[in-house]
Amino acid sequence: MSTMRPSMTTLVIATVTTAIPLATLAEQDAPRASQAVLPTIIVTADPIGGRTPDDLIQPISVVAGAELDRRREATLGALLDGLPGVANSDFGPGVGRPTVRGLQGSRVQTLEDGLRVADVSGEGADHAIGIDPARADQIEVSRGPATLAYGSGAAGGVVNVRTWRFNPEFGDQARIDGQFSYGENGNDRQGRVAVELPASDELVFRADASLRRTGDFDINGFQQVGQMGGRRGKLVNSSIETDSFSLTGLWRQDWGHIGVGWTRWETDYGIPENFDARPRDLGGQSDDFERVIADYDRFDFRAVVRQPFAGIETARLSMSYTEFEQDEVEFEFNRTPAGGELDEKVVEAVFDNDEFDLRLELVHEPIADWRGVVGFQFTNRDFEADDPRGADRGFYVRPTETRTAALFVLQERPMDFGRIELGARIERERAKPDDVFGIRVEGVTAPNGAFLPFPETPGNRTFTPTSLSAGAFVELDAEHHIRAAVTRAERAPSPEQLYAFGRHPAAGTFEVGDVDLNKETYLNFELGIDRRVGPFHYDVSLFYNRVDDFIFLKSLDDGAGNPLFVNDIGNRAGEGAAAGCMPGDGGLCRLRNQIVFNEQANAEFWGAEISAVADIVAGNTPVTLRFSADSVRGRLRGDGDLPRITPPRMGLGIDWALADVDLSFDYQRVFKQNRTGTAEDRSSGFNLLSFDLTLAPQAWQGTEVFLRGRNLLNEDGRRHQSFFKNDAPIIGRAFVAGVRFSFGG
Repeated sequence: MSTMRPSMTTLVIATVTTAIPLATLAEQDAPRASQAVLPTIIVTADPIGGRTPDDLIQPISVVAGAELDRRREATLGALLDGLPGVANSDFGPGVGRPTVRGLQGSRVQTLEDGLRVADVSGEGADHAIGIDPARADQIEVSRGPATLAYGSGAAGGVVNVRTWRFNPEFGDQARIDGQFSYGENGNDRQGRVAVELPASDELVFRADASLRRTGDFDINGFQQVGQMGGRRGKLVNSSIETDSFSLTGLWRQDWGHIGVGWTRWETDYGIPENFDARPRDLGGQSDDFERVIADYDRFDFRAVVRQPFAGIETARLSMSYTEFEQDEVEFEFNRTPAGGELDEKVVEAVFDNDEFDLRLELVHEPIADWRGVVGFQFTNRDFEADDPRGADRGFYVRPTETRTAALFVLQERPMDFGRIELGARIERERAKPDDVFGIRVEGVTAPNGAFLPFPETPGNRTFTPTSLSAGAFVELDAEHHIRAAVTRAERAPSPEQLYAFGRHPAAGTFEVGDVDLNKETYLNFELGIDRRVGPFHYDVSLFYNRVDDFIFLKSLDDGAGNPLFVNDIGNRAGEGAAAGCMPGDGGLCRLRNQIVFNEQANAEFWGAEISAVADIVAGNTPVTLRFSADSVRGRLRGDGDLPRITPPRMGLGIDWALADVDLSFDYQRVFKQNRTGTAEDRSSGFNLLSFDLTLAPQAWQGTEVFLRGRNLLNEDGRRHQSFFKNDAPIIGRAFVAGVRFSFGG
């Protein structure tokens, strides 16, 4: 582990040198008696229930209230970026997926009100998460394996978006709230309105609608790394059009409550591409681009019953059914001096995902001082991704039905030193793929040089992931706590990892799964110390995650240190029907797909996360300083670094308030990443500077206006954790103005 010391030492030194003066100022200038009483935050994704972030052994970040308003972005990844251990893996502003401790995709499970978001974002780096962050009332991020509560898809962590829809608390008057904003970069227009209509003391109806419309966003410099000509200063094909609607009814009684709801989500976003269909002597680049059009309908049921029978404090039943569809559309142009004429648009891939989820939790009364929850979870997923131009053209992922059933238990017991917590979960997962015959993809050349044929009859796969955990919460004194936990978790490979074998057009990849993949096994050690009271508080977490049979996408080296590209049927230059083809020749000879293989190897991840807050000035003009830093290292054991690992980061912030004005400044340094995987480029460091200004006079009664600035230094940053960092930098300097309001209730 000596290889991580330079970066970790830098973070530790920075923490110590920053924290000591902050602590001194806080203790001297901000008496504890003057500290405001903050509202209690309950972690709703915690199965035991009723616990705050301070009560949990596993590290968790909760974003709510004013912080959530300040962070609000159009994608979940952008909203959470900068939290300890959490980064944004984007591919343009339409796709923002959270990366947690270097893990992303199907290893970070996204929930809405405690149930899975049933989309296709798991293994598609160009796929947006099917959720509207504007609806969020509170967001909870569990860092590290959360498999005990939410299954093998949560091996890296869980992000739970809690909305207001199923909250049993409501008043006797109608309420309306919302937000409207305009951003000059990209002509970014966003709006949301939500209405709550109590029909009686027991019955309430809720509805909300939101939208986003943008053009292409501005950037600093050229879009592609190494680009020398063509368009400059514009992230071409980055426009977005998204709509979201929901209707909910909730009935409450003394015994509990029942809620039913419907959600509709639609999006149309571009995959940023160096598109310029002028003749090449005028600077023309790509003469086509891809857009993703997706939508779903989701139906939810929630029931909470208090004291349903002897020995049970609370019973919670949650169900959802989602019908999701996504089209990846290629727009092809004829080159003209004016910028190209649309020739045709072709739907190259269609994704369908129908999913049913059920979850039952029973919180029992203490038994010999043990308090906890037992639960059952069931998921049935029908998923496929094919080329609608004809079955003979091939599937990206063949039709697959995946059925999962699980039992889990979590228990805690108070001790003289604090408390201990134990947990266990066992799942049974069965993947049933369709047989596929007669497609034109005969096979590909494997990394070892052998021919790998397309598996026509891959057969069913059955897995039994089992997870165990043990943890302790030690109260050192009234102010300090130590958290320690060890988790052994197993994860079943996803259908995409097992059965992918074909072109994924919008991502620009030709992905090859492995029907013989084994389960991943995680052994995670966690150690943390925190101080959560007084004018100065901090949280430090150290983790080590040892993974056997880790599945990752491996690129092939073309011999010159660059990723290898193939044509639409998986042939390299000089192979098969495309013999002798070169990039740009057209037809089957068009080498436009980076070939990647799902492979397994033993891996390890380790790192640290640090956050500190000091209230250095109290009274009518409070001033608060913030510091954060994180670092994660991911590597194959004895065989080099893993690709797309988040680089180290460090952040500083200051909050100031005067009368009706709140002002915050934030600075984040994203360091360079030199530790790269096979055929992966290094990425340079960059600086992010932002501010948030809010004006909320009491005379306005529930209305506030805000102004925010992002990337004030207009940096040309590339997020190393993004699969497409060389094609899509972060957007340039942006200012957003808006208004928030809430009336009635």
